[in-house]
Amino acid sequence: MPDLVPVFDGHNDIVLKIAAAGANREHLWLKGEGAGHLDLPRMLSSGFAGGFFAVYIPSPETADVASYHDLMDNPPYDVPLPALIDHGSAQPVAVEMLGHLMWMERASGGRFRWCRSVADIRAAMAAGAVAGVLHFEGAEPIGPNLDALHLFHAMGLRSLGPVWSRPTIFGHGVPFRFPSTGDTGPGLTDLGKALVRECNALRIMLDLSHLNEAGFWDVAKLSDAPLVATHSNAHAVTPSSRNLSDRQLRAIGETGGMVGLNFATCFLRPDGRESAEMTLDPVMHHIEHLLKLAGEDHVGLGSDYDGATTPRDIGGVDGLPVLIAAMRQMGLGEPLIRKIAHGNWLRLLERTWGA
Repeated sequence: MPDLVPVFDGHNDIVLKIAAAGANREHLWLKGEGAGHLDLPRMLSSGFAGGFFAVYIPSPETADVASYHDLMDNPPYDVPLPALIDHGSAQPVAVEMLGHLMWMERASGGRFRWCRSVADIRAAMAAGAVAGVLHFEGAEPIGPNLDALHLFHAMGLRSLGPVWSRPTIFGHGVPFRFPSTGDTGPGLTDLGKALVRECNALRIMLDLSHLNEAGFWDVAKLSDAPLVATHSNAHAVTPSSRNLSDRQLRAIGETGGMVGLNFATCFLRPDGRESAEMTLDPVMHHIEHLLKLAGEDHVGLGSDYDGATTPRDIGGVDGLPVLIAAMRQMGLGEPLIRKIAHGNWLRLLERTWGA
């Protein structure tokens, strides 16, 4: 059996899961025992070398999409989105999440490292530790004067999505709608355009995965950095509002950017259903399409682990070798598989952050 291929992942939500675990967080992180998609022992044994760890602010008045699983397994659907959250409410939650992320590093005994540069990531991978990069999934903790952006950058923020799917003062996300395109509303606000410029100045990577199509093209006009969608798939294969058009995929490749394959079943299955009962054929179709449109230097993985339903045969992090094996069965050679697994992400971060 070939050696494990190291995987650098574009998106996961384990920090939110750890925050919700309360007193059980140590067991979840250090033991896990299959309770979720991720835990430290399974990461280390399955080739999970690092990735973007999301800080996400739950909506206080709803369960977000978690309460809509039945709806999303019976297309067509259009999930109502929660209301905007102001930065005064979001900032304390973000700080609490950062505390959990720092605790994950301390509790790991050196097996997990919080990284702020590509050099940090490569050093962690070389030492056999998991490399974590701080990502905000939605810019709710950033106020209109953008001062908090500088504060969080100093604390290690290196990747920012202007929106999750609900609106922010910066822009508009796509709803969870099937079938639908991503052309679902207006583009960036004036504050959103200022946010793009400030992220460019700080060399914070902008993640466009939840942004609607008008916002995507606003970023494309304004940004001097590669276009990145950390966990999105191909609309041509699965016509979900969350997936990217061929034009968007070409633009990502043309700017030297990246798209990370999302493992969420509702963005993989051609019928848009959330059920995990599916073959890996749609996964391969998405990979083929992403490679064709964006190019082999611009495709990676963006699992959405602990934030989505995944195909039965992939499941949690211990399914990564299954996915790698499926890519071999597709006929992808080892050099290309290693690009998709981690090489493309690291080179993208060098282009975005600098060495």
